[in-house]
Amino acid sequence: MDPDAVAKAFVDHYYSTFDANRAGLANLYQDTSMLTFEGQKIQGSPNIVAKLTSLPFQQCQHSVSTVDCQPSGPTGGMLVFVSGNLQLAGEQHALKFSQMFHLIPTPQGSFYVLNDIFRLNYA
Repeated sequence: MDPDAVAKAFVDHYYSTFDANRAGLANLYQDTSMLTFEGQKIQGSPNIVAKLTSLPFQQCQHSVSTVDCQPSGPTGGMLVFVSGNLQLAGEQHALKFSQMFHLIPTPQGSFYVLNDIFRLNYA
């Protein structure tokens, strides 16, 4: 398993799903998962998806600039750090964002998001 390839595949899947159907992200989280979104902590897949689907915009497009990853822990977890731009429909300028995922392997051979931290980067 090439960690960089896994990280890139995860990031591609996450943002294409977010941009097309945020509710479809539910299976990437579990009850123990936590999202920190702009400082607000939310735990559990249903609550995380409720937060993401209630954001005050319907259409957006993520453009990933960088993906960095590191192995994490003895069970095959991974830290994935993403930076990029977020273009909201009807807005002239894109917003810069950073997001960190802690991915944990599942018995089925895939990964779920244990921790997710998102921040807009204001300059």
